[in-house]
Amino acid sequence: MGFCINCGNQHQDGVRFCRFCGTAQPSEQLLARLRSEAEQIRLLVMQMQQQQANAQNDAYARLEAMRLQAEAAARAKNQQNQTFRPPGW
Repeated sequence: MGFCINCGNQHQDGVRFCRFCGTAQPSEQLLARLRSEAEQIRLLVMQMQQQQANAQNDAYARLEAMRLQAEAAARAKNQQNQTFRPPGW
């Protein structure tokens, strides 16, 4: 079942004119092409969303690595400061 492109009333697939408003309806060939293009667009959007998710995950992984490096450097400096005793202590 399809819908009129003008008035929105439902009609049988393959009709050439809407029985309610008389508007010419797109051919099955055009509808098939539009469905194919819509599917291609949907797939591209899904790929873009996946790429964005991967980029975000990569950014989180880099931030986590930087955080771990900073913590390790802070621990090393803290240990250095604890073992260092100025003369006279």
